[in-house]
Amino acid sequence: MKAKITFLTLLFLGLSIGFAQQNEEDMATLSIMTEYAKAKNYEAAYKPFMELRQRNPKFNRAIYVYGEKILNDKIDKSSGADKVAYVNDLIKLWEERGTYFASKTPKGEYAAKACQLMYDNKDILNKTDAELYECFDAAYKLDKATFTNPKSLYTYFSLMVHLFDAGKKPAQELFNKYDDVVEKIEGEIESYSEKLNKLVEKEDAGTALTSKEGRYKKSYSSYLRAYDKISESVDSKLGQRANCENLIPLYQRDFETFKNDAVWLRRAVSRMFNKECTDDPLYIKLVKAYDETAPSADTKYFVAGLLLKEGKESEAISYFKQSFDLENDDYKKGKLANRIGLILKSKGRYGQARGYFRDALKLNPSNGRPHLSIAAMYAASANNCGDTTFNKRAVYWLAADEARKAGRVDPTLKKSAAQSAASYSAKAPSKSDIFSAANSGEVIRIGCWIGASVTVPSV
Repeated sequence: MKAKITFLTLLFLGLSIGFAQQNEEDMATLSIMTEYAKAKNYEAAYKPFMELRQRNPKFNRAIYVYGEKILNDKIDKSSGADKVAYVNDLIKLWEERGTYFASKTPKGEYAAKACQLMYDNKDILNKTDAELYECFDAAYKLDKATFTNPKSLYTYFSLMVHLFDAGKKPAQELFNKYDDVVEKIEGEIESYSEKLNKLVEKEDAGTALTSKEGRYKKSYSSYLRAYDKISESVDSKLGQRANCENLIPLYQRDFETFKNDAVWLRRAVSRMFNKECTDDPLYIKLVKAYDETAPSADTKYFVAGLLLKEGKESEAISYFKQSFDLENDDYKKGKLANRIGLILKSKGRYGQARGYFRDALKLNPSNGRPHLSIAAMYAASANNCGDTTFNKRAVYWLAADEARKAGRVDPTLKKSAAQSAASYSAKAPSKSDIFSAANSGEVIRIGCWIGASVTVPSV
């Protein structure tokens, strides 16, 4: 018995020493790989990376973090069969990461990365649009929540358009995929906007952001710019494929089948509204069916639009108010307020429009578009809201200030807001005008619907 215990003890010690030696070897290899990779000497990092990856693939997640950079460098610097091999090995590396570090490897994100890599190298991999689309579609369905990369969302939709143009996908499937992708992009914009709003509100309250919050703000702003660009690209890609000539026959054909399907009705009404197909009797039919099937903030908004077309502005405004009051989600309520504001602005109801624009800003302060709309209304009213030529032109100072606010809060509008502010400022009184009027530093009260004051710059 004593001999047996001694044997087991020696065996355990031997194994422990063996594991310790292996651990030291793995640590040394990891350190060498990491130092080379941090210095961007990916060629030198490749050998220790492959050794550690093959010997102990679950040793440390850094194998996969740096391994991705190392293999991307190989892909960039190779061609032909070598490049194909490195592309396939990077896809394999992501699969291995999912096996050994599943909790740190979001399925949708990494599946989409693999599809994007194949798309970017489709010529040397001999991949067809149909194969690539199926890859992206599988990734989207696998884990929609983490399929968030703006470039991949655009590629996914672009492939659907190519298949539609080639006669391999029907119109309804194209439109459904457009709605899927747009709703996904809008969801990501909402998420990042809500995060950014908290930081904007903190700054507006006069509290400086911490360095960490500053980094977060920069990151959120970067994503919002990317999604804003991709959103425009997706709309452009769909283009005239979703014109009234294509939409109306499609929805007429399918109406009886889907007349009680709230999702189908919402998408049909929204698309016909956005494509300005609202003069067709089918649009009225769709709006009424949508409001009867699932009355909501959305349906009241579209009913209000119909009433406006009939010239029933008072009733329309009542429905707009119902729409706004029914919406409970702050972000969606903010978007709705902006949409209502834009319609009232187009009707010349500037005072009511500004009320909704201000509601939009309270609910979603990182969206600067309402500021630009208010600025444009001020500028359009300059000739009507001042009692002297100087005071009329002073309205442009208000417009310029409002435009600058847009650039301060919204990372997607910095350039256009600056251009608008400069344009308005150029129309305001000059230094010589101020000198001639002898009113430097005075406060001017602007009347009519504007009802605001502006201070004349000191000269």
